[in-house]
Amino acid sequence: MPADGDVAPEFTAPLATGDIESFSLSDALEHGPVVLAFFPGAFTSVCSHEISAFDDRLGEFEDAGAQVVGVSRDTPFSLNEFRQELGVAVDLASDLNRDAIEEYGIEMDFDELGVYGVAKRSVFVVDTDGEIAYEWVSDDPGVEPDYDEVLAAVEDLD
Repeated sequence: MPADGDVAPEFTAPLATGDIESFSLSDALEHGPVVLAFFPGAFTSVCSHEISAFDDRLGEFEDAGAQVVGVSRDTPFSLNEFRQELGVAVDLASDLNRDAIEEYGIEMDFDELGVYGVAKRSVFVVDTDGEIAYEWVSDDPGVEPDYDEVLAAVEDLD
């Protein structure tokens, strides 16, 4: 798992923005830092709350120059429905093949549910040099990140 100061693993994925576009971490970093918010799955209560919380503060992240991208194994079509149902503007990347989840070392299974290979709830702030400036990973999918701490990590990049 990459930690603070490590180079963030590059990945490209379909991006649900209302349409379906392509997201590349290296391309996004040309415009400023990126907050990667990995979550286990759309349409679940904690994930819905997390994406809504990031959306509620999206203006603060944008004012600090950062793009927030939620990442899960859901299809881009499901993620567009999820965005619409929540009424949020946060972009959501589909890591259906688990490339990013595996590269970031945050894969988890819910054996009792028969669900395998989803993302641990995790946040990585990647600076414009492509290095991880902040990382938070939870083994408990019911725990959300400290949104103030994530924003402070972005603001500290100046």
